[in-house]
Amino acid sequence: MTTRLTCGVACPCMAETSEPIRVEREGAAALVTIAHPPVNAISGAVAAALLEALTAAEADSACRALVLIGDGDRYFSAGADLNELRRNAGGAPGTVELTRVLEASRLPVVAAVNGYALGGGCEIALACDLRICSENARFGQPEVTLGIMPGWGGTQRLPRLVGRGRALEMLLTGDQIDSARALEWGLVTRVVPPADLRREALALAALLAERPPLAVAAIKRAVGGSLDGPLENGLRREREELDRVLGSQDAREGLSAFLEKRPPAWRGR
Repeated sequence: MTTRLTCGVACPCMAETSEPIRVEREGAAALVTIAHPPVNAISGAVAAALLEALTAAEADSACRALVLIGDGDRYFSAGADLNELRRNAGGAPGTVELTRVLEASRLPVVAAVNGYALGGGCEIALACDLRICSENARFGQPEVTLGIMPGWGGTQRLPRLVGRGRALEMLLTGDQIDSARALEWGLVTRVVPPADLRREALALAALLAERPPLAVAAIKRAVGGSLDGPLENGLRREREELDRVLGSQDAREGLSAFLEKRPPAWRGR
């Protein structure tokens, strides 16, 4: 069942809205849609609305996962609002913070990429935990063709996902890659027909929402906090997170449920 949320971002009582995003609820998952025609560009207003939606989802204990998608089937997001970028050398305010909030969220975040994810749009997808895309998806960092460079994490997250050489090919040429190459390179984990993207993303989010929230958040911190440092530091961080999780009610419930052959009831504490 889909429920429109009232979090100050999209008002469910309005037949038409000029809000740049829509927020809906599918069970324990929030579905956040970038709705800024014609290309779902990330303006300051879009970034602020996304941050508000993420903050609201983060604060809602009943929310266990989040899906980020673009409105329509042609654009996830074509990136920064170029008019704002021309006026403000730093681009839309709040965009770098947005990628950090996505990455640091306790929630598992799925980017469902429909059509083009370019520039800042690609960088927002990179900051999500998992990326699935439609067959017509295309990814690119075309900033170099404008005489600039990525500034929302593209030079850092892209090499970590696809490797230095492949990332530099995208970053230095500005060329796009299609969904098949994105899957081959590990940029996405799944490619589906365009008509199935929303359903597949929500099904994945529902699965993630069934997992114990404390363990999910701890895994995200362990991976994100030490993946590119020395192995010994990563192992130490992993053990610290495990010790915290083992002391939780959820851990006791999970072990008891397994031994008693019953489904666990996660409490998030």
